Amino acid sequence: MAGFPSLALLGLILIILGFILTFIAAMMMLLSGVRAHGKVGGGGLIMIGPIPIIFGTDRESVKILLVLSIILIVVALVFMLVLSQALLAR
Repeated sequence: MAGFPSLALLGLILIILGFILTFIAAMMMLLSGVRAHGKVGGGGLIMIGPIPIIFGTDRESVKILLVLSIILIVVALVFMLVLSQALLAR
């Protein structure tokens, strides 16, 4: 069980990095909306297991989030397969 603390630390770092990226993206969107004085679009993606819930203000946002959700599902599946193979190899 020597690897457990390092995995817990990695998980904590990824969660903190996610919050930081979300904050930076919100600030960038706010600043671009203030400068442009135009239409601002946005959307959100909630992953509950392998099921994506996508919402957005325009079609372009939803298309981007749909592609992102497919990429996230593929990355999660690859990560699970690699991790399970590594655990079985022990």
